[in-house]
Amino acid sequence: MRLRWIGLVLASVLATLTASAQNARSDLNLVVAMDCSWSVNGAEFALQIGGIASAFSDPFIIKAIEDGRYGRINVLLVQWSESGRQAIALPWTTISNGSDAIRYASQVISTDRKMAAGGTSIVGALRFSQEAFASAPGDAERNIIDVIVDGENNQGGRVEDMRDAVISTGTVINALGVVNEVSYLHHYLRNRVIGGQSAFVEKAADYRDFSRAFARKLLREIKGQHFSSLTERDYARLQSSKTLR
Repeated sequence: MRLRWIGLVLASVLATLTASAQNARSDLNLVVAMDCSWSVNGAEFALQIGGIASAFSDPFIIKAIEDGRYGRINVLLVQWSESGRQAIALPWTTISNGSDAIRYASQVISTDRKMAAGGTSIVGALRFSQEAFASAPGDAERNIIDVIVDGENNQGGRVEDMRDAVISTGTVINALGVVNEVSYLHHYLRNRVIGGQSAFVEKAADYRDFSRAFARKLLREIKGQHFSSLTERDYARLQSSKTLR
């Protein structure tokens, strides 16, 4: 009888510890890395900020977060330009419901540019972003770096070497290429920058198209393997409503 009682106590403790671990775990740790190099002027920076804020406040995306296995994601907003110039614009933030998301969107829209413009070091952005996972609030099913860029890497070494180092840790690198200045940028990003399981490139025609592209990209990252053609059709409204005309 005593052994049975001890067994029940141990089972209860184990269940509590398991539930606690699951509560601390998230569906996604996401670093959103914004391009702040010379090629991004003040108006284009504002369109990036506005598009990111709009996406996180969108009900469709909020529902996608809530519908995840753990019902939460952690997000870090980074700004970057040349080698050695990266900054945390907003610290790690956990989003698990509409209130969290709206609060985060309001913080994003109030974010200033944190650095002087410089060259385009995707290498530096990837290194800084990967190191930032060490300070994430907890473990997640997936770690993703979301690189936003409008040009090729021109500082810091071979971007392929940094890509390979990052994805060797299990991190996925996705990219959003704004292609108005470099028409082939999406091909460059696909061949040299992105990597990891189900990595992809989202393309924005210009910064006026950024909001639409970022919203679709964020949804795909949150949904992961559950992103489907049905999701695409349901979300088609963003592809028109979020494009500034």
